[in-house]
Amino acid sequence: GSSSGSKLKVPDLSINGTQHVVQAGQTLNLTCRGEMVHSWSLPETLSKDSKRLKVIKYACGRNGKQSCSSLTLSRTQASDTGNYSCRYPTSPAKKKKESTVYVFINDTGNPFVEMHSDIPKIIHMTLGREVIIPCRVTAPNIAVTLKKIPPETLIPDGKTIIWDSMKGFRIPKATYRFIGLLSCETTVGGHKYSTKYLTHRETNTIFDVQLSTPRLVKLLKGDSLVINCTVTAAWNTRVQMTWTYPGETRRRGSVTQRIDQKNTEANIFYSILVVDKVRDIDKGQYTCHVKSGPSIKAVNTTVIVYDKRFINLKRRRKTALEVVAGRKSYRLSMKVKAFPSPEVIWLKDGLPAAEKCARYVVKDYSLIIKDVAEEDAGNYTIILSMRQWNLSKNHTVTLTVNVKPQIYENAVSSFPDPNLYLLSSKQVLTCTVYGIPQPKITWMWYPCRQNRSKKR
Repeated sequence: GSSSGSKLKVPDLSINGTQHVVQAGQTLNLTCRGEMVHSWSLPETLSKDSKRLKVIKYACGRNGKQSCSSLTLSRTQASDTGNYSCRYPTSPAKKKKESTVYVFINDTGNPFVEMHSDIPKIIHMTLGREVIIPCRVTAPNIAVTLKKIPPETLIPDGKTIIWDSMKGFRIPKATYRFIGLLSCETTVGGHKYSTKYLTHRETNTIFDVQLSTPRLVKLLKGDSLVINCTVTAAWNTRVQMTWTYPGETRRRGSVTQRIDQKNTEANIFYSILVVDKVRDIDKGQYTCHVKSGPSIKAVNTTVIVYDKRFINLKRRRKTALEVVAGRKSYRLSMKVKAFPSPEVIWLKDGLPAAEKCARYVVKDYSLIIKDVAEEDAGNYTIILSMRQWNLSKNHTVTLTVNVKPQIYENAVSSFPDPNLYLLSSKQVLTCTVYGIPQPKITWMWYPCRQNRSKKR
């Protein structure tokens, strides 16, 4: 280690070098010294709560200005093999300042750190990407052979397959050759050991991404916001799901994720974002981002937060409306902005319109009149209400149904044919018409066309 008088940019470990071997059953002793308080990082297979582990922190160095800690691991076993790091606290943006030593716990009866003899461990791989077959060993000098089942020995050549006693077999660019059941084998003391791995080729096929909410979500202050992002992907696809939203930096939302593999044709991934008691800062766009290798998709929704419940009904400047009878449909519309959605009732001449006639259909804030007839004329009132909060608004318009003029007589004459009259005699011609508004009657005279046959 460094002298006690020098400044330590990184913590100093009591063991020099990158590797250290301890016999199984013995005690591992490590000491770390630094300019500030530091922490230990242990192999994943070793719990910090293990009763075999003891860490003691104390002041050290000249005048006790440095910080030291000792790590003691008793009754070491094969699964304790791995990286032991001493590190300074750092922010995510800064480079980690740590010292690491890889410790082998040499156990002749357990040459592999992890054994998967009966059920192979699944290793996800992507073609063209690095994959590691993690058959780590408990001593650096153990010779390991990689085999593919059916039997085929895969020989490390330093390029396509690289052996690393601290990691296992490293394959920088995975190909179809490495898909299937693989076995790491070694012989120690005349005994043959093998641990198995099943490589599983991952794909990046994202079929669909959907949100549980509509494109626009309206909430009242204090309400809870729950958005479920559902991803449907191919069986061998794994996805990363992340959220961007207005309160993200303040950690306003909590996210839970799960996967449903019951579907025989696809994997279903869920990411649920919950924001409790929404405030003004929570309004804006919420986006669910989905990534699987080069495949990227995103869906979003916009959230509006209102201070209180309200009904805004814009009154029409023109309250007298006209339509012609016989029209296929006519829509009486009102401009309304309200939250939450109010109860909508349309009245015709004081009675519920939809109950009065089957041709009346209420849709949103509109009343649709189908096959317009003369009897549809009258006063129409829209009533918007939120009864539990005593909020209501109404507006009335008058609808006039114009009827095209109709002449009832087949002929204007009250006399039957032939239409011959005595010269200078008095005759009465009748024209009966109906229409709305009252039709204007105009009489017009045309001279008769006379057919005179020549006498022979």
